[in-house]
Formats: sequence, C-alpha cells, structure tokens
Amino acid sequence: MACFSCDLVHLKSFMSITNDIQQLHAQMRQWRQHLHQFPETAFEETETARFIADKLASFGLEVYQGLGETGVVATLTAGNGGKKIALRADMDALFIQEQNTFAYKSCHDGKMHACGHDGHSTMLLGAACYLAEHRNFNGTVYFIFQPAEEGRAGAKRMIDDGLFEQFPVDCVFGMHNFPDIPAGYFAVKPGAMMASFDCFEIIITGRASHAAMPHLGNDAIVAAAQLITTLQTIVSRTINPADPAVVSITQIHAGNTWNALPESAVLRGTFRCFNSTVQATIADQITRLVNSICEGFKVSAEIKFNPENPGYPVTFNAQAESELALQAAMAVAGKDCVDRQPVPCMGSEDFAFMLQEKPGCYIWIGNGSSENSCLLHNPHYDFNDEILPIGAAYWVKLVEIMLGALDL
Repeated sequence: MACFSCDLVHLKSFMSITNDIQQLHAQMRQWRQHLHQFPETAFEETETARFIADKLASFGLEVYQGLGETGVVATLTAGNGGKKIALRADMDALFIQEQNTFAYKSCHDGKMHACGHDGHSTMLLGAACYLAEHRNFNGTVYFIFQPAEEGRAGAKRMIDDGLFEQFPVDCVFGMHNFPDIPAGYFAVKPGAMMASFDCFEIIITGRASHAAMPHLGNDAIVAAAQLITTLQTIVSRTINPADPAVVSITQIHAGNTWNALPESAVLRGTFRCFNSTVQATIADQITRLVNSICEGFKVSAEIKFNPENPGYPVTFNAQAESELALQAAMAVAGKDCVDRQPVPCMGSEDFAFMLQEKPGCYIWIGNGSSENSCLLHNPHYDFNDEILPIGAAYWVKLVEIMLGALDL
C-alpha cells in the first residue's frame, strides 16, 4: 500500500477538469506505474526517454532526443501565433532501495522513483496528449523531459547543449509534487520557492603520530572537530537573521586504527539559502574560517566547492509568470485550494538554471498526506496517481491562458 492518503471526495469536485482529461486517467496511471517499475538514474534514462519519446510521437508531436545526453524535447504548434512557451518535467530516479511491496515496485535493485519524477513525466505526457488532440491554443509549446535533476544538474547540461537556442522560448514552467499539501491543491508565489544548493569538501592535513604521543604530531581530527563547531556560527553570527540559511556537515572521514592519529581528515557538507548574495557570503566565510582555524592548529587545508557537480542557484519565480500560473491553478482547483504564500523550501531544484535563462514559474501540486513518514526521498514513497489528471489539467489550462485558448 502507498503511504499517502487522498481526499477522493475533494478530487471528484473538480468540475473544471474536462471529461477528455478525466478519460486519460486510467492510461496515465498505467504510464506512471510503468515508469515507477523501471527507474533510471542520472544520465542513464535511456529506456525512460525512449518510452516518453514513443508516446509523444504517437500523439503526433515532433520529437528531438539527445540534449543533455538523455533529454527529450517535443514540439507542438497550433494556429499562427508567434509566442513560444516551455513546460518541463524531470525523469530521473534516485539511488534508494524501494521498500514498497505493491506490484509495480522497482525492478532495478537500489534505484527507485522516490521523488515523483515518474508522476511529473506522466502529467506532462497527459497534457501533451490532450493538447495534441484539441490544439485549443495559438502558438508553440515545447515539452521538455529533463534528465538528472537529482544532484547532477541535468537542466544545466541541456542548456549547455543548446536547449534554448534550438527551442527559443519566451518563458518556461515547472511543477513538482509536494507531500503534506492536500491532494488537489497547489502552492505558488513570486520570488524564491526553493533554496540554492552548494556542497563543499575540506581536506585537512596534519602530521600523523602515535595516540600516546600527540605532542609529536599535528592532530587533523581535533582541527576538524573545532571547525565543525565553528562553521555553525556562519548562519548565527554572519548572516542577517531575516535571511534563512543553513550550513550542514554531512560527512567526516579520518583514521583507520585505534592507537594512531591520522595524517588527514576529510569533511563534507552543504549550504543552502534563498539569496545569491548570502550564497556568496557563506562560501567566503567557510574559506576564511577553514584557513584561520587550520593555521591555529598548524595543519593545512584544501577547500573544494561543488567538486563533482555545479551548485544549484535559487529557484526564483518571475512576477508576471507566477500570476499566470496562479490563474491556471485557480481555474483548475478553485481559488480556495491554492496557497499563494507558501513557505519556501530549503530543498533545491535544478529547474533554477532554466529560470536563470528565461522568466518562468515553478509550482507545487499537493501529493496528499505523508503519513507513515512517506516524504520525498523515502523508501516507502509513491506518487499519488489520483492527482495525475489534476496536474495534466493545470498544464493544459496554463497553455490556454498563455497562448490564448479559443474558448477564453
């Protein structure tokens, strides 16, 4: 059993979801559960991309594959309007061993869709299917299915590969499910929605010695311990209390025996915030504190920021596009079912790279209760299939609003 609960009575009250979208629900459920059963992680989404591309082609869309290694972009044009918008969904799974027991649980050991990207892709497929059949808009829609959102910056890879040169858009939109927002509700606002993300590695090198004679060495572990404590003062004593930020040490590696002080210690961690100035200040303060503390302990230090992948910028919604997204969400869910002042999330999202290039908006759709600790990135998580037509209807309504539906 999935660990969310769904307010079915509320969901059935959505009179603004057309019968044609409702009739896609069973098919979307099959697509979503297929994607869930065969998860693929960053830049390995070959079968996922093939499945999505085949569906898009069957709807009659023009399909392009290969941007960002495994990305898929489909084009749909109706009328003679010159405006072009992009809708984006992520495709990748996580390196998590699924603990669900339902029939469509992951077939790939150590990998699962624990963040709902299977649902995101399915909602966008549903919208593409409907829009291709009805074409009730005047302009061009690009459907972007992006790889490697989970820490590998697939959005940036697609941009670097020429995404917006090949598919020049006026604005771009994204959507993510959110547990503990009721099913059938939305949350969106202008400004910061998701935090920036940076990771760092600090390699402290001292002089090894016998544990009984520490005065003959330079203890890297003691320096590391002092540094761990001191780094916590960055947020509490350097950053304006009105600017949310967090610095976390997530790993420490040192030594391999009981009776010797090791030569080196390695610390790894992350920092997150909602302001690019704060982001730069935190990096500067980490550097300053590492150098000064290590000098005091007579050890050396090497600092690497984002050593394996680029950090993520703040996910920042543009004012005009946020108002249009809000209008679409209210048209689908009703004005009382849209939170217009959600608390920004300290999680991060590489859709932020697209929002740096083009104005746009990132919205949350409620996935229902996270009962039994079923939050994102949890081995018991599952996307709520009951919200599939709601998400698809949001995308359709957004296109009709942005590109001028014939019946508006």
